[in-house]
Amino acid sequence: MSKRLKVLAGVAGVALAASMLAAMPAGAAASKAATAKSAKDVGGLAGLIKLAKAEGELNVIALPPDWANYGEMISTFSKKYGIKVNSANPDASSADELAAVKALKGQKRQPDVVDVGVAFAAQGADEGLWAPYKVATWGDIAADAKEENGLWYYDYGGYIAIGYDAKRVTVAPKSFKDLLNPRYKGQVALNGNPAKANAAFSGVYASSIANGGGLQDISKGLDFWAQMKKVGNFIPVEATPATVQSGQTPITLDWDYLQAKYSKDAAGKVDWKLVVPSDAVFFGGYAQAVVKNSPNPAAARLWQEFLYSDEGQNIWLKGGARPIRLEAMAKKGTANKAAIKALPVTPKGGKPIYPTLDDTITAKSLVATLWGTL
Repeated sequence: MSKRLKVLAGVAGVALAASMLAAMPAGAAASKAATAKSAKDVGGLAGLIKLAKAEGELNVIALPPDWANYGEMISTFSKKYGIKVNSANPDASSADELAAVKALKGQKRQPDVVDVGVAFAAQGADEGLWAPYKVATWGDIAADAKEENGLWYYDYGGYIAIGYDAKRVTVAPKSFKDLLNPRYKGQVALNGNPAKANAAFSGVYASSIANGGGLQDISKGLDFWAQMKKVGNFIPVEATPATVQSGQTPITLDWDYLQAKYSKDAAGKVDWKLVVPSDAVFFGGYAQAVVKNSPNPAAARLWQEFLYSDEGQNIWLKGGARPIRLEAMAKKGTANKAAIKALPVTPKGGKPIYPTLDDTITAKSLVATLWGTL
């Protein structure tokens, strides 16, 4: 991805904005935060921190502690700024997040921020759910990984991988083609409903590529899972850390960073292994957005600043995910080198596949329409 130069605010300008902010009534300052398009609009990072601390809370949704190291991310942010993080429905899907934003509009429980699949981020932007905001490290995010006005931007990603319990699965599947073998009857699961959950959708998308589908033609993937159902290999159980550890889902299609976490957490219960399929080295990611007119607008924006700082990016990296600023941080020497070395490996010679936003939206529409009919 390309790297753009950062634009730094002048010291005098920041000082003036901060002094104006200090003179504002509390209500006016809160209103300023709700319309801030960057930290400069509220006196810089110091002004944003002051407003966020005054709010004292942040509402997040769909952030399991064991997903991309979000447990550490939340606890570190909370301790650093003294802000209570209210984490709702950690196992929610991207579709559930959008539904919650709309259903809880105007309420104190409404999410302040979301972490959703990029197609859902674009959908939310089209529906007017997000507020534009550009973090201080905006220049490190490639143009094709963000909405130009700051309505949403990629945060981290990974590769779709096959995870399996080597104690029960004695012949390791290494490709999507392998998963059709009768020996895997009643063993293969996805992480959710592909029509609603980005991880499951990406598993279907990757299987389409493996079976000759194009980036805007996911029909091959739908055909593949129809066949998986027909032969009895697919089980309609949402793969979670609990189902992995209990043995309910001996084989799963999921992100490589989650599969790696399962391997660590389930040690002694199952012998969890992972492999990125040789027939589809499929990369996918998630995006952040600030919810428009949310209950805690300053905390929402401070959360984004933290996530996209070197500290926040390294927390995701430590969780096995590939943060969006990884290339820029590696060049500056600020990326955690040990965490980079520990990232899950991809097949040698395999060419990574990166669908564009338009590709993803087209594929998502077809899956949403047809998955329930398989």
